[in-house]
Amino acid sequence: MKQYRFKINGNQYNVDINSVEGNIASVSVNGTRYQVELENAPAAPVQAAPVQTSVTTPAAAPAQAAPAPKPAASGAGKPVTSPLPGVIIAVKVNVGDSVKAGQEVAVLEAMKMENSIEAVQDGTVTAIHVAKGDSILEGAAIVTIG
Repeated sequence: MKQYRFKINGNQYNVDINSVEGNIASVSVNGTRYQVELENAPAAPVQAAPVQTSVTTPAAAPAQAAPAPKPAASGAGKPVTSPLPGVIIAVKVNVGDSVKAGQEVAVLEAMKMENSIEAVQDGTVTAIHVAKGDSILEGAAIVTIG
């Protein structure tokens, strides 16, 4: 487990990286656990260290890394982002669902209030980036509509 201290906008954060499997990292921020999806190159070096013990596993690691970009490619479109930090308490759509601008796609609890997150355009949901119970930051993608 690696431990880091971050200072963001004057706020101190203690971050523990508990484990990394594929492109998903299990982290704790100030004692609260999160599952974090890694998007770029940091996922490959983190995988490379553990898989050096086996010759057959490195072949499997690129195979697992290949599907990760596929959802990103199929997730083409405009993301619906969180207007503020909070916890997802409901995801109201599935990948492939048709949505209209203004339709509720998720519910976010922030500052002890439920906030309706709405589609920003008509289209089809091409990706869902969160699950019920996920803690997200302001600007985080919730769903992508293509």
